[in-house]
Amino acid sequence: MQFLENFKPEIIIASPGRINFIGEHTDYNMGYVLPTAIGNKITFKLRKNGFESRCNVYSIGYKGFSLNLNEISVSETEWENYVLGVLNEISKLSDKVRGFDCTIESDLPLGSGLSSSAAMECGLAYALNELFDLGLSKIDIVKLSQRAEHSYVGTQCGIMDQFASVMSREGHVILLDCQSLEYKHIPIDIHPYKLIMLNTKVSHNLASSEYNTRKQECELGVVTLQKKNPEVSSLRDVTREMLEEGKTELSERVYNRCSFIIDENNRVFEVAEALKENDLKTVGSILYTAHEGISKLYEVSCPESDFLVDLTKEMDFVLGARQTGGGFGGCTLNIVHETKVETLIAEATLAYKRKFNIDLEAFEVEPSGGTSAENLI
Repeated sequence: MQFLENFKPEIIIASPGRINFIGEHTDYNMGYVLPTAIGNKITFKLRKNGFESRCNVYSIGYKGFSLNLNEISVSETEWENYVLGVLNEISKLSDKVRGFDCTIESDLPLGSGLSSSAAMECGLAYALNELFDLGLSKIDIVKLSQRAEHSYVGTQCGIMDQFASVMSREGHVILLDCQSLEYKHIPIDIHPYKLIMLNTKVSHNLASSEYNTRKQECELGVVTLQKKNPEVSSLRDVTREMLEEGKTELSERVYNRCSFIIDENNRVFEVAEALKENDLKTVGSILYTAHEGISKLYEVSCPESDFLVDLTKEMDFVLGARQTGGGFGGCTLNIVHETKVETLIAEATLAYKRKFNIDLEAFEVEPSGGTSAENLI
């Protein structure tokens, strides 16, 4: 695109992906999660271009596009909707945005379960807030980015991904109540272990539609259980006793979904306490238990993820592992002794290639800070 010639940005914003230690699919059930941002990020470079409403957006690896701020609508090109959705939501809050040029560059593996979508939404919203002095707070950016994903992308996500992308603090995880949005930063030090992601390199087509289906199944469980427990407004309010009393009114599938969410909420607090005590063996054990639920009860795993998690159970230098992210592929999170990282990667790569004929991708992640401005070069 012509604007790339001699492009000199006015601002540079880095928006990170995230991992979630525990609390999978609990966020849209108004429950608890334990995420953190990571070093892998999307970088936005922006400048005002002098036009009233014409904007030019170029994403390295994708074809660029231009848009008119006065004619925003859903695009048939999926990635464009992350940009368009954010602009649509900002237009409801401010009339200050004018024409701009933007480049987007990512080192987040797409489809990896590291929430590149939230990083895209939050990074752009943060950048526009800075460039045009919109006066939006960080929590405004979190909420509008979530709404953008609902309305333009079509994924009925909870708020965890956007919250983690913006609100994280280096060297900490966030204990977040997804209903009240109350949160605590909990220090994390897993030395002499490291967090290693094994990317299955698969992203099954079921992911988006089945994500929304899981949300609907949980809502059905709430509606059914409300008949005997009118105080229940979401699965975060449901106790094990309530679920067992209402079991005969639920299908096996809906019962399993609800059962997983109840247990997963409890696991969030168990892991948070174990991290405070630096009890990494307990953390690892809980990760394995959580993956079993992800695979058997919530049914959002896949053969590739199950294979990688099961493989590590025979390795005494791996404390725990589970699939992380929305499901049906992406990455497994592994807690690995620092002296055995290369051993894990070598053995997993060989076994995975032999089983699925796919080249495994492995990389380390560390708890990092949230979306922020970078210095201009």
